[in-house]
Amino acid sequence: MFSDYFIAKKKLYPQLAKGRFRKLKNKLNILFLGIYCLSPFLRFNRGENISNQAILIDIPNGRAYFFFIEIWPSEVYYLAAILIILAVALFFITSLFGRVWCGYACFQTVWSDIFIMVERFFQGDRNSRIILDRKNNLNKFYRKTLTHLTWIIISLLTGFVFCSYFSDVFLLYKNLVSLNISSTILGWTIGIAGMTYLMAGFAREHVCTFMCPYARFQSAMFDDNTLVISYDEKRGEPRAKYHQGEDFTKRGHCIDCKQCVVVCPTGIDIRNGLQMECINCGLCIDACDSIMEKIGLPKGLIRYDTSLNLSDPKPKNKFKIWRLRTFYYLIILISVCSLTLYSLANKAKIDFSVSQERNPLFVKLSDGSIRNGYYLKITNKTHYDKYFTINIVEPYEALLKIQNNNENFVKVNAESSFIFKFFVTIPSQIISLNKENRGFVIMEINSKNSELITQENSQLQITKNEPLDNQTKDRNISEYHDINEKISIIFIGD
Repeated sequence: MFSDYFIAKKKLYPQLAKGRFRKLKNKLNILFLGIYCLSPFLRFNRGENISNQAILIDIPNGRAYFFFIEIWPSEVYYLAAILIILAVALFFITSLFGRVWCGYACFQTVWSDIFIMVERFFQGDRNSRIILDRKNNLNKFYRKTLTHLTWIIISLLTGFVFCSYFSDVFLLYKNLVSLNISSTILGWTIGIAGMTYLMAGFAREHVCTFMCPYARFQSAMFDDNTLVISYDEKRGEPRAKYHQGEDFTKRGHCIDCKQCVVVCPTGIDIRNGLQMECINCGLCIDACDSIMEKIGLPKGLIRYDTSLNLSDPKPKNKFKIWRLRTFYYLIILISVCSLTLYSLANKAKIDFSVSQERNPLFVKLSDGSIRNGYYLKITNKTHYDKYFTINIVEPYEALLKIQNNNENFVKVNAESSFIFKFFVTIPSQIISLNKENRGFVIMEINSKNSELITQENSQLQITKNEPLDNQTKDRNISEYHDINEKISIIFIGD
């Protein structure tokens, strides 16, 4: 009863197609492999004491670098924005050109193509591979062994290159040469290699058909003007076998040679119409065009076309890039990109976070003054050490004391966070509280780079719980400080 649902799919032996789309795929494969393998070697100067690898995901230090873009763990929303941009771009391209991403640029497609090329090199083309699989001899063992060894080498290289995006690439290759690879790098290399070997060597079209969700919802992005691979049924039917010298006036141009089927990497027959498994790779076009050329018929029986033009061939029904759907996809894409870039360009390099000590909420001193304790977290996202001075702006009579520090400034190292405790004391006679015994204290945080503070230390007067007059304060900020932040904190009284 259920046996029909569990019939194993026959193994595919894609035949080599020759033509313009096969050449295009070969060139793109080289391009994408070059980008994948060489991108970790790109350099981008970020300053001293920091990696200058242009693309790097530094997990131990919690950073992600992409040229001038630097993302911290607290900025994970930028990753969400990037994913939205990529998704909208994919939907945009799909609505215009169908599944060209799947056919030409998808990792699964590129690596499967490479593995099939290796298989073809050692075992021959389609017919030779089919005959070889039916035999059990030393020649088969020899050819299969060479094929799988090459697959394993390619898979290991893929895994190792993947790890170079998470570690300094030059140090990684130096450790490889000296056989000093860490267990983490080794584990990830083997893991990625194992998945590459499995997916590109064995799963292949099953990934596109059953595992990838893209095939399931692609039809939601298609319309009558989407450019997809189409079989011209009006011209091709009724199909029949061809005999040399036969006239085509009373029959279709399709000679039922099935070349479009044997070259298809997913094993479908495009003559049955657009199908979920079709990845728009164009290899069936190359196969059909070569047959049409041999029998003296015009090319294009299978071609990239829109369903509207296929059913009603008119100039107005031909493929057009600029249409309503194009504009609203572009509007969404440009809007999200602009907002993301604006946010990245204007994001804060210094983050402040203040929390009040919970136990005790306040302390009443012997002279009647009220003291509150606070924790201040300063995150320095710049590539320089910074000194931060902290002063009370209002009320001026309030006193500030940093725990275990006789001065009112702290140093925060480059690309790090620092948490410290400080106390604010206000004389009882000037406390202004509401009915819930709460008031506000405004403090000011200024900062400067460590190299500047050493040069100007003789000129800089660091105040110590004493209010500055506006003229002096403004002069200090404009001349010496690159950060000026005012923070209001709640003060709890008796």
